[in-house]
Formats: sequence, C-alpha cells, structure tokens
Amino acid sequence: MTQTTDAAGEAAAAQDPVTDARDSGTEARTQARDSGTAARAQDLGTDATGRRRARVHRAWFVAAVTFVTIIGAAAFRSLPGLLIDPLHDEFDWSRGTIGLAVSVNLALYGLTAPFAAALMDRFGIRRVVALALVVIAVGSGATVWMTAAWQLLLCWGLLVGLGSGSMALAFAATVTNRWFTEKRGLVTGILTAASASGQLIFLPVLSWIVEEHDWRPAAVTVALAALVVVPFVWLLLRDHPADVGLKPYGATEFVEKPPPVPGAARRAVKVLLSAARTGPFWLLAGTFAICGASTNGLIQTHFVPAAHDHGMPITAAASLLAVIGVFDVVGTIASGWFTDRFDPRRLLAVYYALRGVSLLFLPLLLGPSVHPPMIFFIVFYGLDWVATVPPTIALCRDRFGDDSAIVFGWVLASHQVGAALVAFLGGVVRDTFGEYDVMWYASGALCAVAALMALVIRRGGAVPGKVVLSP
Repeated sequence: MTQTTDAAGEAAAAQDPVTDARDSGTEARTQARDSGTAARAQDLGTDATGRRRARVHRAWFVAAVTFVTIIGAAAFRSLPGLLIDPLHDEFDWSRGTIGLAVSVNLALYGLTAPFAAALMDRFGIRRVVALALVVIAVGSGATVWMTAAWQLLLCWGLLVGLGSGSMALAFAATVTNRWFTEKRGLVTGILTAASASGQLIFLPVLSWIVEEHDWRPAAVTVALAALVVVPFVWLLLRDHPADVGLKPYGATEFVEKPPPVPGAARRAVKVLLSAARTGPFWLLAGTFAICGASTNGLIQTHFVPAAHDHGMPITAAASLLAVIGVFDVVGTIASGWFTDRFDPRRLLAVYYALRGVSLLFLPLLLGPSVHPPMIFFIVFYGLDWVATVPPTIALCRDRFGDDSAIVFGWVLASHQVGAALVAFLGGVVRDTFGEYDVMWYASGALCAVAALMALVIRRGGAVPGKVVLSP
C-alpha cells in the first residue's frame, strides 16, 4: 500500500515540470495581452481595462494653458506706445528718454530668452514662468510711484524686461518641442498668435484707461493681468509628457523626461558659441533683428504717437493696433500651417518683401481720420506681423536639433536688439525732425535686405544634441 502511494507521488512530481511550463506560458501570454491592451489604450483613447477615456491628448491642454499665459503676459507689450505722450506731458521727459526705457525693456526681453530656455531645462517650465509673471507684475505696479526717469528705466526697462524675456517665444518653442512631434508648425503659430491676442484684448482697454483716467491705472491693470495668470500656470502647466505618463503628441515611443541640466547660463553661452560658427545662425539672427525693428521697435512703439501727430485720436490709433492683433492671429496660424508644407526660407522672403513694400506707403496714409487705404495697410500688416516666427523656429529646429530652443532664444535676442535700437532711434528722429517719415522708409529698405538674406539660408539635417555646422 505504501509502495503504491509513493509511486503515485513520483508520477505527479514527474508531471510538475510540464504543469509549470504550461502555467508559465499562460502567464506570458496574459502579460503580453495586458501589455498590448495598455499600448492600445494610449493610442485608441481607452485605459487598460478597456474603458473609454478622453481622446484629446494632454499636450493640447498644455498648449491651451501656454496660450492663456502668453496672453496675460502680452498685456505689458500693449502699454509702451500709449505711455510716450502722457509721460512726456506729465514729467517733461524727452521722447528719446522714454524710448530708451522701452529699448532697455525690448533688449532684455530678447537677451533673457536663451537663459530662460536653459533655466526651464534646469528648474522646469512651471517655476520659471510663474516667477517671471510675478516679476512683470512688480515692475509694472511699481511705476505708479516713479518721479524720475531712472525709475522708469529700473521698473519698466529692467524688471519688466527680465520678466517678459522669460515669457518670450522661447517659452513657446520649449513647450512645442517637448509636447509635440507632429503639427509643430501649427502649434507654434497658435502660441505665437497668443501675444497678438493679448494685444487685441488689452490695447483698446488700456488706451481708454489712459485717455479717461490717466496712465497709472493702466499700469496697475497690466500688473493685475500678469498676477491673475500665475495660478493657472502653477496648477495646470506640466513640464514634460513623462510627468503624466504620456508620449508626446504624435510620437510612436514613450520619451523619458531628461534629467535637469545644470549650469543653465554656461549651457546657453556654449550653445551660442557653437551656433555662432555657422552661417545660418547669423542669417537667421540678421533677418529676425530686422523683423523686430519693423514690428515691436517701430509700429508697436511709435505708430500711436505718429498717428497722433497727424491729428488722429489716441483711442482710434490704439484700436488700429488692436486690429493688427486680430489679423496677426490669422496670419500667424496660417503661417504655421504653411511652414508644415512649404520651404520656410521662401516663406520668410515673401513675408519680409511684402512688409517692406507696405512700410514705404505708410507716410502717405497717416491722417486725422481712418480711411480705407489705412484699413488695408492695417489688415495687411497684421497678417504679416509675426508670421515670420513659425518658419524661423522651423529653420532653427532643422539646423540645430535638440539645442534649437536655446538657439532660437539667441535669435530672438537679435529680434529684440533690433526692436530696441529702432524704438530708441524713433524717439530721437521724432525729437530731431518733428516727424517719423525717415523711420518708415529706412525700415522698408531693411525689410528688402531681410528678404534676400532669407533666400540664402542653408538647410541641413540636425543631429540630436549637436549643432550642425555649415559645410
């Protein structure tokens, strides 16, 4: 009886390897099925249990928060052109002095951008942007107590310039590069248009406040607008798709969040030195400097006082700038769509050439009232305002790979240096000649030069993490 029992036990033990193998195979198939279900979940809009979830990728929500953030920060960019005459009348400061403060603001807006992009890599987008908005609010709010020109330079030039530089287009480029691998041109166009949307929202309001209640309430309005956006940034913005367990929009593989990059300032300078050895960098920087000179430096800063010189009310001139903001949204988004389909170099050449021609006609259009030719100029200039940004970012990405956001930050710095120079020179020209005509003609000629420069930019495949040198 004992022998029979032992034999049965041995037979059962002999069957155990077979049973184990069968169980292992079943477990492997189950794991493979679960992995396939999880993989399909992200692509088909369901979770691992098959329940349906939202189809909208989180990247679009991040883009929406970025859009609203840039709108809030854009409030300050609507104010400088409205302050020139009120500050001149109240403090008897020359337009050149006021233009100098605006120049410092514009220059720092550009020069801060590459370091801000590197800081975002080191500390995260959310922290850098929230702090930048607070600095903008402090700088704008503090202007209400100023009594000397150096205080204007400190508050509006230094503080608002540093804060706004961290909210520059390099911010939009960083978000686009991290969260999207498809439709980057379209997203870049939308985020670039956010600045114009902010101008559209705030210009009529601020011009009315300046004309009816003085310039100080307008400065407080800008400060409050920046502060209101801070909670949205802190609660809703995320640094990387990996933070929420997602792939970038359009990506086929999960992308791990890169570790923080130490030495932000050193990295920004290192990228500049590498990019500066290439011809395309200088062509992009040169064309974008002319872009800044003919938009932020010239039209945004001096159009309202120039129109007022010809008898046009400030509110009417500011409303025309707001209309530029309306069509800027359309033109920039369309430019992003075009950038995904056509050669960015040819797009830039067309944009700059048409802008230059329109500036040559502006002196003939200024007058005490708004008439159809002026409306045509405003619509046309609006469509072309920052349409140059999506193809410029695309060329940076194409040429400089993983460093493209920082490289674009330096290109943007040249944009703002050009804007700062013309903002200052415009005030000097007005003080010297009593009119702005010289500035319109000179800027039109510069745009023709930019169109030619765009056509000779060389394209090349970018190596991830490296700058592609010109042959």
